[in-house]
Amino acid sequence: MTTTSEPVLIERPGDGVALVRLNRPNVRNALDMATRKALAAMFEGLHDEHSVRAIVLTGNEQAFAAGADLKEFVDAGAVEMLRRRAERYWNAIARTPQPVIAAINGYALGGGLELAMCCDVIIAGESAQLGQPEVRVGIMPGAGGTQRLARAVGKFQAMRICLTGRPISAAEAFQFGLVSQVVPDGEVVTAALEMARNLARLPPLAVMQIKEAILAGQDASLETGLALERKAFQLLFASADKREGMQAFLEKRPPRFKGE
Repeated sequence: MTTTSEPVLIERPGDGVALVRLNRPNVRNALDMATRKALAAMFEGLHDEHSVRAIVLTGNEQAFAAGADLKEFVDAGAVEMLRRRAERYWNAIARTPQPVIAAINGYALGGGLELAMCCDVIIAGESAQLGQPEVRVGIMPGAGGTQRLARAVGKFQAMRICLTGRPISAAEAFQFGLVSQVVPDGEVVTAALEMARNLARLPPLAVMQIKEAILAGQDASLETGLALERKAFQLLFASADKREGMQAFLEKRPPRFKGE
């Protein structure tokens, strides 16, 4: 068990996967500004690390992230909050070209859930609790908790979650479409790593284009989204991986994708 004081850790278990861990166990991985900055810097570094084809983001057994560190908020004024420009740190995760899997045990509340919603897939343990409790301390979600949540689960469930501030279970989150998969608590990171390894074996250019098309098209008109999809589809016909994948299929052998 590591005892480092670094707020964010990275492991490279191989097979094209990076495992990023929030590391503030004494405060349930509460997200202070130092942690946000470290997390953003780490993801920005991974953007151009072509050997990394999939990323898992997790916390520990007790919490993915239990929310913002309120000690940094209690005396803050509006101008100070404006000057922090904290949204840029979450954007680094949301704009990562590789697929990012959030592996959630315990609490994913407030900023913790907003962070998870910047990822592409969410795998949660059976005992996980997810929610936006900001209203209970006199504020509201400010990093995607009203906007990404409403797009994920619809207006009426988002209203309930944000207005009441009460967490929901992993089973409810799965039912609403907020969670991709629910697994036993002890298998969360294992399941996330297995999915990441499977993604890393696929042609990375195609994987990145699928992610980009879904994200860019979700708030566009259907016509615009279809055009984005079509152009991405056509672009992949210039890749060596397209030829390798189809040739391997015809020759009944495993493909060897190089990201070219």
